[in-house]
Amino acid sequence: MKLRNLLTAGLTAMALFTAGCVGGGDSANKMNTPKEGPVELQVSAAASLTDAMKELSGMYEKEHGNTKLVFNFGSSGALQQAIENGGAADVFVSAAQKQMNALDEKKLLADGTRVDLLINDVVLITAKDSKLNLPDFKAVLDPQVAHIALGEPKGVPVGQYSEEVFTKLGILDDVKARAVYGSDVRQVLAWVETGDADCGVVYATDAAVSDKVKVTAVAPADTHKPIVYPAAVLKDAKNMKEAKDFLAFLQTDAAKKVFEKYGFKVK
Repeated sequence: MKLRNLLTAGLTAMALFTAGCVGGGDSANKMNTPKEGPVELQVSAAASLTDAMKELSGMYEKEHGNTKLVFNFGSSGALQQAIENGGAADVFVSAAQKQMNALDEKKLLADGTRVDLLINDVVLITAKDSKLNLPDFKAVLDPQVAHIALGEPKGVPVGQYSEEVFTKLGILDDVKARAVYGSDVRQVLAWVETGDADCGVVYATDAAVSDKVKVTAVAPADTHKPIVYPAAVLKDAKNMKEAKDFLAFLQTDAAKKVFEKYGFKVK
């Protein structure tokens, strides 16, 4: 009897020990499993939004520790094509309606998320120390102007607006003869800053962030389509909730103040 009791007690103890080891292993595995990091939200935004978005990024991430904003800045046309070709993007902010319309027509936007976010102006600029006198857009035909920096009109909205202005003024062909075309508005700005171009056409907001250029003229409103920046969540967004939250943030009073700081008008 004593032997049988000893054997039973031994087997029971072994079973409890084995169970404890197994249970402890599971706990250890759970403890050693790395925690998931913050959600990376992919935001494709027009190049002219670079400075404003970088400031807004810091504000947003401070309040939403579970979200990291990853920006892809470029011409709206290039961003549109990348999205159409399957490029990763949760949110798209365009510098013109044309590119957003194209995505909308292809059913690539999440239903009910498209909003008109901002308004901008088109301006003529020269280097800050330039001696050129260009009081209006027609003045770009001054004989001293050899190179006019413009956005490439097929994919860069500011280039499209520029062509509308010069077409309205009846001088587009003459302007083209002196034009050099940038891949986005920031390249146009850089060429004027460095003197590689005598003048250029950019958004008012781009001119506002540079201390190396000066605005010589603002394009009359009746010479181009309204410059509206639409924003939307993409239908195939991997982080739909976070994307909608960020889009909502861009419409808050706090965000509006930042946009206005950089020269945008808020819709």
